[in-house]
Amino acid sequence: MNNTESLDLICLGRVAVDLYSEQIGSRLEDVSSFAKYLGGSSGNMAYGTARLGLKSAMLSRVGNEQMGNFVREELERAGVDTSALQTDPERHTGLVLLALKDRDSFPLLFYRRDCADMAIDAEAIDPDFIARAQALAITGTHLSTDTTQKACRKALDAAARHGVKRVLDIDYRPVLWGLTNPGDGETRFIADDQVTQHLRHWLGDFDLIVGTEEEFHIAGGSVDTLESLRNVRKISDATLVCKLGALGCVVFEGEIPERIEDGILVEGVKVEVLNVLGAGDAFMSGLLRGWLKGESWETSATYANACGALVVSRHGCAPAMPTEEELFDYLSRRASVKRPDQDKRLNHLHRVTTRVPADWPQVCGLAFDHRRQLTDMARDVKADPARIPTLKQLLVKAAEEGARRTGLKSPAILVDDVFGQDALNDASGKGWWIGRPVELPGSRPLRFQHGDDLGNTFRHWPSEHIIKCLVFYHPDDELALRLEQEARLRQLYQAACANNLELLIEVILPEASEIDDRTLSRSLTRLYNLGIRPDWWKLPSMSDAAWEAVSQAIDDQDPHCRGVVLLGLDAPMADMKLGFTIAARHDQCKGFTVGRTLFAAPSHEWLAGRIDDAQLIERVAGNYAELIEEWQRLRTAQPNSEEVLS
Repeated sequence: MNNTESLDLICLGRVAVDLYSEQIGSRLEDVSSFAKYLGGSSGNMAYGTARLGLKSAMLSRVGNEQMGNFVREELERAGVDTSALQTDPERHTGLVLLALKDRDSFPLLFYRRDCADMAIDAEAIDPDFIARAQALAITGTHLSTDTTQKACRKALDAAARHGVKRVLDIDYRPVLWGLTNPGDGETRFIADDQVTQHLRHWLGDFDLIVGTEEEFHIAGGSVDTLESLRNVRKISDATLVCKLGALGCVVFEGEIPERIEDGILVEGVKVEVLNVLGAGDAFMSGLLRGWLKGESWETSATYANACGALVVSRHGCAPAMPTEEELFDYLSRRASVKRPDQDKRLNHLHRVTTRVPADWPQVCGLAFDHRRQLTDMARDVKADPARIPTLKQLLVKAAEEGARRTGLKSPAILVDDVFGQDALNDASGKGWWIGRPVELPGSRPLRFQHGDDLGNTFRHWPSEHIIKCLVFYHPDDELALRLEQEARLRQLYQAACANNLELLIEVILPEASEIDDRTLSRSLTRLYNLGIRPDWWKLPSMSDAAWEAVSQAIDDQDPHCRGVVLLGLDAPMADMKLGFTIAARHDQCKGFTVGRTLFAAPSHEWLAGRIDDAQLIERVAGNYAELIEEWQRLRTAQPNSEEVLS
């Protein structure tokens, strides 16, 4: 985003890292592992509104360390503008440890003493940046210290001068005002006259104020909700939105009526609660999405309630936030979805509409996930198989060099963890497309390389790695064989979803089986009918008719599928290029992941000791670049083709 583009929303306040217990029902003392998410109320709000389609920005501060990098990168992955996210040279990014003990107990431990976001530099806030937004949202924690107050005052004054709407999420956490012991982050309300008086100095600065009943109690100085709302109204002309938990919310634009339900009451959605943490941030995200898009309060509050309902049924705050497509799907049938966490359609939509990156325009891949073929090659030339891991590291360098020669920004590779763990480590963290096989080579029926405990296997994978599984499958296989293979693929798909990893299924039709132009499409349709929806398919070269049938099957069953990549099967280069001429005409084909065609001959020579490392890299990179250029040439030659050189 450039420095003049308009923004919908700027979020000023807490941004941190949440470490969520993976054990449900444990005390924080007993937790043994955590999942790492973006956190902090303002960070969650920026993230949630971006997922809902707003142009959101984060105005806060993180540490100059790995957790600060994570926060910045995670916001950017969601589309949040981080140009005003400051970096503190000394302080650490805030951390929060959270446990899910039961439906009513959520122990929190804040590690925020002298943290970066509470040291936001008011002098670094650019009034022109504030002027670019429709609205500025501030959370109450940042009204609690002299340093953060200065930043809020500068931002609010700039907003007032430029006609930017000003929003307060009261977000009252007694522990962050020093009113409880450090381990009591769970407590949401403690009456305190000093906090009330302090907040009252600020309430007149806002056009919209949002809080729970308890948060209005602290703002209004009374444990009677209506009395507190009236006290706030005496100070502020803002629209007041009071959250009522599962009952929904009520909006007050003018005087506070005799009964709370006489405001604009919008009923909530009843769902099974896993975790109320983050529900308020999701509520704010939905409310602001509607309000800033010019929707009525009834519609905006409906979005807010639905977003809150979705998040309370899931693990985590930021990652649980819905996308716009997901939200509207839920709203279209919310009365029948009592358990959003168990609804297959919603879970699939959440999975596929939150993938990062959102799109891969093309995949031009060098595949060297081979295991058996390379051990056979080493045996043929009497080479030590212990050299194969080094070979795979050299092939990573060849992939990088071939991509560089063609201007390909994101190389793609397929590499295993049996011989290629070092190669995987070399390639990870660079933004590459990385596929990693799980099948036992040559197995039919399908077996997995490391056994059936897929959950434990995937637990140790980087999130950027794509599961690749080759299956020799025909829709007319003998019944017992087909059912066994399908059961394995269902198990694999469920494990991929549970571990939030993308899945590529490579389908090879068994030799000597009857094949026509609809065999592959029938195979895909059968797996789709079983509820298996991989992110990618890997398929052989096909006729135009077969491509049309496969494309139709994907369009009908899963419009969010990322697409198909071509496999090579050791075909000669000329045959691969011939297959490209047909595949390039079909939008569902995103490219290729080809292996032995590109690396077999040079690798054979290297293992035999007839060429050195540099010669191997040169020859493989040249072959890889040749195939990339041919794919790009054919693809860009198609009518109405999109730019694919990214």
